[in-house]
Amino acid sequence: MRFVRYAVFVYISHKRAAGMTITERDIMGGLAKGLAVIETFGAETPRQSITEVAAASGLDRATARRCLLTLAHHGYAEWDGKFFTLTPRVLRLGTACLASMPMPAIVQPALDALSERIGESSSVSVLDGAEIVYVARAAQRKLMSISLMPGSRLPAYCTSMGRVMLAALPEAEARARIGTRLAARTPRTLTEPEAVMAEVARVRAQGHAVIDQEVETGLRSVAVPLANARGQVIAALNAGFAAGPEEIGPAVAALLPELQAVAAQLRGLLR
Repeated sequence: MRFVRYAVFVYISHKRAAGMTITERDIMGGLAKGLAVIETFGAETPRQSITEVAAASGLDRATARRCLLTLAHHGYAEWDGKFFTLTPRVLRLGTACLASMPMPAIVQPALDALSERIGESSSVSVLDGAEIVYVARAAQRKLMSISLMPGSRLPAYCTSMGRVMLAALPEAEARARIGTRLAARTPRTLTEPEAVMAEVARVRAQGHAVIDQEVETGLRSVAVPLANARGQVIAALNAGFAAGPEEIGPAVAALLPELQAVAAQLRGLLR
């Protein structure tokens, strides 16, 4: 479940930022297994049997069964005797986390104003491993086949916000996060790690990223980094727009100054 993964990601990030080290003694095995079970549910797997959850989570069947029955007992899942589905109660875990974070509250008004001004959807995301996680979004119209919202995840290697944040990392770390096996989401997706690294280097040099239908056919986007008052890149801001027969350059030229202005406006507000 994306919200739960995001909540765990934020908790760990706060511990690291505070200079705290997480050891094996800090880890509660039962909770970790329960989270692994929740994460197996998604848009393509909303209804699963115990066997399916066990296979997807890597847990043995008995453990998966206990986790699922515990979730059902506490109202986080429903069970019809064979299949389990998550209930809306699970959303409490993610929304509570988002409500406690300063970043969404800070950036949302700026996103809303930006989207109204440019007439396009805009988003802010952070980097979590090899993925970007959306923390705020202002949607003008739906351009993607999937619905994006806070907690949604996409691969970093083929997204404009992902490449912006990868470009802020040391080259070796960016390469490690990209990995070696990259899926082609569209015919335009760069799937060779060296080609992606070349694009990341280009983004690092020019200060922004442009994606032309690599995530989904018909979708283009441009992104800039979001830095805090200390100059550290902590997130990324983008605008997405529909692909057409025209060249991408004029749209980027029009949107980029708008994005850069918002990034400058937020710099003194972000920690």
